[in-house]
Amino acid sequence: QVQLVESGGGLVQAGGSLRLACAASGRTFRSYAMAWFRQAPGSEREFVALSWSNGSPHYTDSVKGRFTISRDNAKNTVYLQMNSLKPDDTAVYYCAADAGPYTIVTSPRNWDYWGQGTQVTVSS
Repeated sequence: QVQLVESGGGLVQAGGSLRLACAASGRTFRSYAMAWFRQAPGSEREFVALSWSNGSPHYTDSVKGRFTISRDNAKNTVYLQMNSLKPDDTAVYYCAADAGPYTIVTSPRNWDYWGQGTQVTVSS
């Protein structure tokens, strides 16, 4: 079992930055792919970014060049640095973990473990 706890959400003006963190329990963190999803009111949960166990990142097109995912295996933590934020980035952001095998990683149905979410609100 893996428990995930997100932090770092808040209210920021458009163009600003936030850094989300997701702390994971368990001794096998380094073997897990870690991801960030988000869900706006009335919308489905959508993929934002993931970090493979080797640290390689993958992003959805709408955040490329603005968001950076990173992980610190010594701290069992994955981060999402969000720059140049836009009102459309407003959502609850969720951290997810999975040990594989991996299929369609952009689908939330294929991730085993989830955090409780943290609210990000970007004002115009």
